Amino acid sequence: MSDGQFHLNANTYLEMIRAEIPNYDDLQAALAAATVTGHPAERILDLGSGTGETAKAVLRRHPNARLVGIDASADMLEIADAQLPHAEFVASDLEDPLPPGPFDLVVSAFAVHHLDGLGKQGLFGRIAKVLGPEGRFVMLDVVVPTEPVAAPIALEEGVDLPSMVEDMLGWLLAAGFEAEVTYSGGDIAILTATRV
Repeated sequence: MSDGQFHLNANTYLEMIRAEIPNYDDLQAALAAATVTGHPAERILDLGSGTGETAKAVLRRHPNARLVGIDASADMLEIADAQLPHAEFVASDLEDPLPPGPFDLVVSAFAVHHLDGLGKQGLFGRIAKVLGPEGRFVMLDVVVPTEPVAAPIALEEGVDLPSMVEDMLGWLLAAGFEAEVTYSGGDIAILTATRV
């Protein structure tokens, strides 16, 4: 793939996402801001890396961190790898075992909603096991809204399986996290969880 093809494919994908989620860039910035604690992260795990947009946003906040990203799509990871050659990207499904920790930070944007409730519970438990003490998990994703949404995110039946925020907070608690909602807007939320 030539550099010109890479830029076209990455940009085309981004434009498609921005058309579906008009405030996509602001949401990525909010996710990255939620990762900041008193200490910069040294090791980061990005779940559902896609083309690497979340990884880029988070690494701007943690420029010296080593990042490992996973995604089921080898095509997406090829784009991510070209954008972030110093990161490590692995083709893997969210239901597979996670790369070995410990990680200081785990992030995910618009990926976890592809898992059903039991899948999310299992993932949250696996995340807790690879995080170091007081490690943080920040998730930006589609959720079941509590009120009607004027322009909801388009969902594909059987593929997109959002859950209610309250359920996910309970599953995070059961997995050993203290969790809170750091952003809520219609059918999108950012959950921030700290391992206790």
